[in-house]
Amino acid sequence: LAEVQTQVQDRDVSRVISISGSCGRCELSGRRLTGANFVGANFTQAMLVGSDLRGATIVGSNFSESDLSRADLRGAELVGSLFTRAILARARMDGVEAHGASFALADLSHANLSGAELTSARLSQVRASQANFNGAELIAADLSGGDFSGASFEDADLTGARLSGGRFSRADFSDADFSHANLRGADLSRARGLTQSQINDACSDSSTRLPDGLTARSCGGGRGGAPRPVAPPRPYLSIVLADLD
Repeated sequence: LAEVQTQVQDRDVSRVISISGSCGRCELSGRRLTGANFVGANFTQAMLVGSDLRGATIVGSNFSESDLSRADLRGAELVGSLFTRAILARARMDGVEAHGASFALADLSHANLSGAELTSARLSQVRASQANFNGAELIAADLSGGDFSGASFEDADLTGARLSGGRFSRADFSDADFSHANLRGADLSRARGLTQSQINDACSDSSTRLPDGLTARSCGGGRGGAPRPVAPPRPYLSIVLADLD
């Protein structure tokens, strides 16, 4: 671990760096790690506050309980990676590709995930107040039990997504696609931009709280909602950071 930290002391990293093994609790705040490749990496409880990870490839890696607040992850690939209980408050994540990634119990408050690809991603029990999901693909994503107060889902694709038990006070769903979405138990009573047509496309029940004037539509039996996220690849126990110029 000491060797790993020594190799990334410069804030503007501009050479090829190979890192083996895990880097749990690493202090990498404010580092320039654009285009870095993390494959099967273990960065649990790492500090990456304000780090520049634009275009990074983070595949099958574990960043659980890491602090990535204010980090710049624009255009990064996060496929099958774990960010359970991670802090991503005010992170820039527009355009990330995060199919099957887990953000369960993470802090995504004020994060920008506009245009993000979050198919089958797990966002259960997240804190995502004021987060931006405009134009995001949340197909079959699990948003159950999360706090999305004041979040924006304008033009987002929530086809087959699970919103059950979620809180969406003042959330904006203008032009969002709710086809086959599971709204059972969701609190949408103070949500904005919802139409009866959207509700008709989704599955809800008597426990769904909707704005005045909208009526829940039952889809019959079955739990519905998102399938289990794609399992991350097995760790390779190595990380290669690409040329970061």
